[in-house]
Amino acid sequence: MPPTAPTAAATAERSLSPDEFNAAVAAVTNAFGDPTRREIYLFVRERGPDGVTASEVAERFALHSNVARHHLEKLTGGGYLVVEMGRKGGDAPARGAGRPSKRYCAAALDATFSMPLKHDDVLSDLLAAALDALGPDQAATLADDVGYAYGRSLAARMDPNAGQRSVRAAVAAVADALTAHGFAAHPEEKGGELSIVSECCPFGDTATKYPHVVCALDRGMIRGMLAGLHGETSPHFEASRPDGDDHCVARV
Repeated sequence: MPPTAPTAAATAERSLSPDEFNAAVAAVTNAFGDPTRREIYLFVRERGPDGVTASEVAERFALHSNVARHHLEKLTGGGYLVVEMGRKGGDAPARGAGRPSKRYCAAALDATFSMPLKHDDVLSDLLAAALDALGPDQAATLADDVGYAYGRSLAARMDPNAGQRSVRAAVAAVADALTAHGFAAHPEEKGGELSIVSECCPFGDTATKYPHVVCALDRGMIRGMLAGLHGETSPHFEASRPDGDDHCVARV
């Protein structure tokens, strides 16, 4: 018997929700929406494992060094590049040669060119339910610890010099990383206060069922990234989509 065509219901189940589609578009646009940034990314990939410095990119594309660094940081925040400290070819620094250069290298393709929202909903539910069995307080504490550790690991890949960025630069980098993970996040500044606003949640229904677990994981990620990029901070989480708000807001 010949295989039947997929039903409309089956096709709908495999399609992205509006939130997921918005997050996927935001992730790609944030990283590659600028034509110069796309060319810079291709240039970095062509250079291979040695990577490039911001000054090399500035010279190659006739950019101010700060502009070149901005493009590289955007790609790094999205997980498309990783940062290494050292000289070309991994040579050890010569005595008196000064601090090693920050080199930007292309991340593995399979780790970057996938939809940011590819996750197993059933597995997410099971893990959240398993944590929930510990009790609300213990579950939230453990999820926060796991999120914090993961955030620190993300920060280390973005910048080995932990705690070196200004709070404004760190907030922007965290928003870029969250966007790459499906949160469609952006930084905001009002009245001298900085916030990270997340428009989507990649955990979908799992966040609605187990908000104390999933939101604690998200909060831990943000704290961990901020700690790694700027220093220990205590952001105030004043809005949450699972609580009925339009966005999740972390005020720094």
